Amino acid sequence: MFGLGDLESAVMTVLWDAGEPAKVRDVLATLDTGRPLAYTTVMTVLDNLHRKGWVRRQLDGKAYLYEPALTRAEAATRALREVLDSSGDPEAVLLQFASTVSEREVEVLRSGLRKKGRRR
Repeated sequence: MFGLGDLESAVMTVLWDAGEPAKVRDVLATLDTGRPLAYTTVMTVLDNLHRKGWVRRQLDGKAYLYEPALTRAEAATRALREVLDSSGDPEAVLLQFASTVSEREVEVLRSGLRKKGRRR
């Protein structure tokens, strides 16, 4: 995910897939990075994600329960917005992107733009 490191992205994927708040040990047990990780490493990553606003946490006894603060779609939208804002020429990027979309994606975009036009 744009703006996140590989391990942060992997942890977010675990949380999105969990569908419910998870403790550090639950994330660690599910996380598959191809290498062993320490509990404290995952705890630090979750703390960093909390600080960055990617996850919410609440105390459950002596341990925190973590859950995503954003849906996958919201996170992807945030990433896309950051790419556009940092591109130097967002219009050119959007036009280039538009040239790569499928017919189904064209219909989805048209529908979304019509809805946005009606909300104004």
